[in-house]
Amino acid sequence: MEIELTKANIPFVKFGGFKFIETAHVKDVVAYLRVLENPRDVVSWNRVLLLIDGVGPRTAEKVIDDILKRRVAELPGGTEVLPTTRFWMQFNDYSNNIQKMFEMLKQIAAANIAPAEKTYQILEYYEPILRARYDDHQKRKKDLEMFQNITERYRDVGSLLTDLALEPPNESIVDVESPGPEEEYLTLSTIHSAKGLEWNAVFVIYALEGRFPAMRAVATDEEMEEERRLMYVACTRAKQNLFITYPMNIYDRESGLILTKPSRFIEGIADHLLEPWVVE
Repeated sequence: MEIELTKANIPFVKFGGFKFIETAHVKDVVAYLRVLENPRDVVSWNRVLLLIDGVGPRTAEKVIDDILKRRVAELPGGTEVLPTTRFWMQFNDYSNNIQKMFEMLKQIAAANIAPAEKTYQILEYYEPILRARYDDHQKRKKDLEMFQNITERYRDVGSLLTDLALEPPNESIVDVESPGPEEEYLTLSTIHSAKGLEWNAVFVIYALEGRFPAMRAVATDEEMEEERRLMYVACTRAKQNLFITYPMNIYDRESGLILTKPSRFIEGIADHLLEPWVVE
């Protein structure tokens, strides 16, 4: 949603947590895509190399220097060409951990491989790193599944990276004072961060069994009641208009299930209180 709002030039602010693209785990995955698109990207190389067990700043610097020296091949006549997958096959004298990363990059380097497939392979490689680095890796894995879904809408990595690099309008014009209602913006918020706040119109998204309530909440009555309280908090933030939305079906990679059932929290609401809509 953040990426689409930015592309559409709709100003927004976010309460609760970092913006999606600013989270460390999403930045990690994007860094792999950046070095595939541009092997001269020193900052991204440094990031992905330091994720490797046993690689410190000094080793990363040596590898990056080696990459920059090998990146461009000079043909007779002084013209330079950028090698294709051969570039990734040259780095076979490093430690096993570094070679493993290059092997992964080599397999997905070809330009005809779709961004979604490249991302899928990167996430397969990155998952052990995610588990080792972050205690809340299950929560972060959900973000990465969402990122995978985003990549499926793109035909090439360059377009994806361009959209990810766009600055939200509210940040790019932060110092500009608007004379009137044009300064209005959309608010994205977690439910916890919305406590005590109100808006004229509120959209509660993903009101779907397995997402809200979350699958983990089914384990105990206490967790289920906490989820129900959160739904109450979300719905009572609206002064005038409340929209409760859910997708008709969505694939949950963690469970392997297709989620289709509306949240149990909106069951039993009287028909005269609801105005159902289906958006195709």
